[in-house]
Amino acid sequence: MAANNNQEDMDPELAALLGTAGDAAGPLPDFNDLFGDSKDTKDVKEPSADSVDLSLSGFPAITKRFEDKPHDYFNDPNYYKTALSNEGDIAQRVHGILQKYLTAKDPKDRSVFRQQFITPYWDYLLGVARKATGKMPAPKKFLLRFGILHPTFINTETREYFGKVVVENTLEQPVYYLDEWLNAVGTSKMRPSTTDEVRVRNNPQSKFQQLLEKANGKLDGAKSILKQKDRERGEIERIIKDRLASVFEHGPMRELDDVRDCLSERQKASINEVQTLLKDLLRNDHDMQVSLRDYNTADDDVHVLAAKLEAEGGAVSIDVGALDAEFDTVRQMAKMTCGRQGNHFPILTGEYFHSGPNEVGIRENVILMMAKIESVDAEAFCRIYKNKLNRIVPYVLLIPTYGDLGFCWEPFDRFNRATSRGRVIIPMYPKNLYLAVLTAVADLRWQVAKEKASFYWMEEGLTGNYYQWFQSQKLKGDIKEYFIRDYILWMTKEAEGIQKLEKDVRGTFWRYMPFTREVKEKLKTRNLVYQELYQRDINRTMSDGY
Repeated sequence: MAANNNQEDMDPELAALLGTAGDAAGPLPDFNDLFGDSKDTKDVKEPSADSVDLSLSGFPAITKRFEDKPHDYFNDPNYYKTALSNEGDIAQRVHGILQKYLTAKDPKDRSVFRQQFITPYWDYLLGVARKATGKMPAPKKFLLRFGILHPTFINTETREYFGKVVVENTLEQPVYYLDEWLNAVGTSKMRPSTTDEVRVRNNPQSKFQQLLEKANGKLDGAKSILKQKDRERGEIERIIKDRLASVFEHGPMRELDDVRDCLSERQKASINEVQTLLKDLLRNDHDMQVSLRDYNTADDDVHVLAAKLEAEGGAVSIDVGALDAEFDTVRQMAKMTCGRQGNHFPILTGEYFHSGPNEVGIRENVILMMAKIESVDAEAFCRIYKNKLNRIVPYVLLIPTYGDLGFCWEPFDRFNRATSRGRVIIPMYPKNLYLAVLTAVADLRWQVAKEKASFYWMEEGLTGNYYQWFQSQKLKGDIKEYFIRDYILWMTKEAEGIQKLEKDVRGTFWRYMPFTREVKEKLKTRNLVYQELYQRDINRTMSDGY
């Protein structure tokens, strides 16, 4: 939909700027009147940062994607005024360039003004971002969240769509809009992104905070193992009870009605199985005792370090520019989602917005895409800690750009490798949302595997096997880009039985990025290639070195 298709919905000022209210646009409004103090302080509830729950095995069902009725923020005639109010001279500059952009008749001039608008807009948005930690008028909030500077830049249908988007994080998943992300960082609910610009001061607080994060990671890991062993014990005990109950069932002998029959072959087999299960129960109990000791040790460390940190003056303080630096990081990430040749225009307009309802990167749609990926790639969001596979969904930042590339910029917190979340970014207005999320998950997959292999990343595991194939093919360029391309083929083609990958790559992915059991069962009947890979799984399971 083009911008000029929406002019019937615009206020008189903007309609005049676009030349639809007569030949003369009339005098510009006074800046002080346009950007004076705003009385609109409508706000929405902010979600809290999510703690990692290692017991979860999947994403919640999406029972509510949209509100029944749209809110009325986008029908507020003062929305644009409120969005730019109290932001100083930079807001005036944004307004001025926007006017020139809208009134330009020559496409070349329009292109120049469009380019000139980008940098001042991001500088203006920084001022808005600094207010994310406190009360914020709804227009500023939705400006950060969706890039909506003026509602009439999009048509009525699109406004109603965004008006129905669920505002609060009712799903309790670590998927954040930009305003929520900045609020979490600014209020210390979330650690700032790791950059050279954001450094904690070199003092005892910093040391104790880092040690405390590591101890918390060990505590979470030990707790996860205890829960897993407890579930194993419950399953073993259930089977023992079932088998013993069947052993105690005896019918009358055919020869003597008043004497109960001997043990059947099935009952004898159950007794042998119970003996094995009792050994498993003892082994399980030993593992639980070891994990309990680890848990108690980590718990003591947490209390000691928390007390020392408190004695040093509480949580480590971050440089004053932490929020600004986080915004700077986000700004660079926004550019990367678009790529060098992409559309970097920073606000939502009907001229560039072409996404269908299911392709917009709102929270619910992204969670659905992540669940779809996990239904194919069984361990997409898993990391190994002490030989235990933990499902840890990364933090996901939804950023309002027209990019097509999602990516990971932190596989996990370097101070807590056990249970910390990674960080990925997803553009909200891509051509294909599933592919945008897939590229982010592929990047996460690569970085986690590479960090896990450490110095041996070119020799071992997923990255090692892929690197050796890459070298054997004498390929040039960024190996990670090749991996991401192949991962997309793996998930979109190979998962459907369409062979698109090299044989060695397919074997590596099958081993180190396994499909779910349902997908494997389907594929083994499709082709001898997948049947052979399936048989390899069985052989590895039967071998001691699996």
